[in-house]
Amino acid sequence: MMPKLSQKTALVTGGSRGIGAAIARKLAAEGANVALTYSSSEAKAQQVTTECRGLGVQAEAICANAADIDVMKGLVDRVVDGFGQLDILVNNAAIFSVAPLEECSDEDFQNIIDINIRAVFLTARAAAKIMPSGGRIINIGSGSAHSIRFPNESLYTMSKCAVVGFTRAWARDLGTKGITVNCVQPGPIATDMTPEEGDIADIYRDITGLKRYGKPEEVAQLVAFLASDDSSYITGACLNIDGGYGT
Repeated sequence: MMPKLSQKTALVTGGSRGIGAAIARKLAAEGANVALTYSSSEAKAQQVTTECRGLGVQAEAICANAADIDVMKGLVDRVVDGFGQLDILVNNAAIFSVAPLEECSDEDFQNIIDINIRAVFLTARAAAKIMPSGGRIINIGSGSAHSIRFPNESLYTMSKCAVVGFTRAWARDLGTKGITVNCVQPGPIATDMTPEEGDIADIYRDITGLKRYGKPEEVAQLVAFLASDDSSYITGACLNIDGGYGT
């Protein structure tokens, strides 16, 4: 049996570690060629691409600062030049910000806009111009867009609400082209950025219905499903994968 994503090409932003790396590996395991971006973790990015190539697909790591407008404008074209096509876009790159409203700086606000919102817009716009029917845009959001559990996350929450809006509007806009757009909203996931050990981790864990952190691979499985033909009638959906964190 042919892998579900055979002869497809995927772009995963922020694919050098954590959830993004797990997504890149899973898409490769399903047969997709993979381009992934990184901003600083070159060694980790190269390790992920090596693992992907070991699964029998093409893979490339691209240094791309999501805050750089010119880089992000040209990212999709670079992938198409290298791989000949783009079928799956996973907008994963993002930053997290925690600060009381009165302490949020103009720079904090702009950084969130540039990376969590503008970069998503730029890559999706470019992808929409060249994706074939059957294309997939998958935005990685957050349950914070629907359920605010802790204070001082206003900038991050704002940015992930924007991703929800993008997802629903683009699903409507691109449906006539046969392109689906969905959003995956992880809860507490065990990564370097959100370790599952420590006092704060215990608080997060206690809030979840399953009383545990999720694994990056569990998020990747959902993304791979949305990238495949098995999800052909799903678009505009914002799917929580949070162990009951947002209930």
